[in-house]
Amino acid sequence: MPIEIQKRPMGAYQTNCYIVHIDGEDFIVDPGVGATAWVKANVKNPVAILNTHGHFDHVWSNAELQRDLDIPIYCPEGDCFMLENDPFSQGTPPSRCDVAVKPDETVTIGAATMTFLHFPGHTPGCSAIEIGDHWFCGDLLFRGSIGRVDFPYSDPAAMRASLQKAMEYPRNVILHPGHGPDTTLEEEKRNIPYWIKALNG
Repeated sequence: MPIEIQKRPMGAYQTNCYIVHIDGEDFIVDPGVGATAWVKANVKNPVAILNTHGHFDHVWSNAELQRDLDIPIYCPEGDCFMLENDPFSQGTPPSRCDVAVKPDETVTIGAATMTFLHFPGHTPGCSAIEIGDHWFCGDLLFRGSIGRVDFPYSDPAAMRASLQKAMEYPRNVILHPGHGPDTTLEEEKRNIPYWIKALNG
C-alpha cells in the first residue's frame, strides 16, 4: 500500500497536521489550529479525518473540515468527549465523532486499512494510527521525548504501561509525531527505558 505523506505544523503549539494520500484517497490526521486552508488546498479526494487523541491543538479544525468536506471523523472512543465538550476551555469549535474507534481496533476506510493502537496515558484514548509501516503517534512519542502526563485526564501509570507496550512492539516503524520531526520506533526504544524509569519516580 504505497502512501504519500504531507506535513504542516499548525498554530502556536506547532502541532503537526498530516495528509496521507493512499490510492487516490486523502486522509487528514490531527487538523489543528488554522489547518483548514492548507488541507483544502492539498486534498483532491478527502475520505476521513483521523484524530490520534482529543486535545484541542490536534482537533481544532475538525468541525470546519467535517462540514466543508462532508467527511467523517474517526477518534479513539476514550477521547470523543473532548471533541464535544472543550474540557480545557480553549474555545475549541465543537465537533462530533462519527466513528468512535475501540482500543487496538482495525478499521477499513475506503482503500486503506489502519489500526488505532491504544497507548493511553497522555489522554485516555491516546492512540498511534498504524498505516503500513507508519505510526501517526500524536503525543505518545516524540524524537527523544514523550507526551506530558500532567494534564487533566492524563495518567502516568497508564503511560508507563503504554511505553512498555511500545518497547515490546515486534517491528520497526516510522513515527510521525504530533510535534517535531519524524523518528523511528527503533530509535526511540533507546530512550523509552529512561522515561519509564522517570515515570516510576
